[in-house]
Amino acid sequence: MSDALLNIPCTTITGQQKTLADFNGKAILVVNTASKCGFTPQYKGLEQLWQDYKDQGLVVLGFPCNQFGHQEPGNEGEISQFCELNFGVTFPLFKKIDVNGGDAHPLFVQLKKRAPGLLGSQGIKWNFTKFLIGKDGKLVKRFGPTTKPAALDGEIKALLK
Repeated sequence: MSDALLNIPCTTITGQQKTLADFNGKAILVVNTASKCGFTPQYKGLEQLWQDYKDQGLVVLGFPCNQFGHQEPGNEGEISQFCELNFGVTFPLFKKIDVNGGDAHPLFVQLKKRAPGLLGSQGIKWNFTKFLIGKDGKLVKRFGPTTKPAALDGEIKALLK
């Protein structure tokens, strides 16, 4: 796993440094999230995927973002508490980041390059855009915000074989 994508430093919501390489041998679902979005109920579906497949090698990683309609205004403690209390989130959450523009987190810069959106767009259109990465560290697919987590079930099962 020498891929540059896997070695980009990320800070967890509790301040620890991690990279995707820390999840070596696992399929990874990376999602930009928000607490006050119409798609926020997807937290429940993401948690369900985590619970269903974590023992088989899936990890779900949430990256809060406030770039879309200011729908993630809280600080890390508020975000963490909201996710846990309202949706029972136990999958790893990371520090609030930007996913677009000059301050976009390097992880999302790479994800967007490797899996462009509709018509080749590298911009992320809204919260809850999902990137599914195989156990080998190769990016597999990008899913838009309207794709519910349960719709990824078949793709995830295929990756975990």
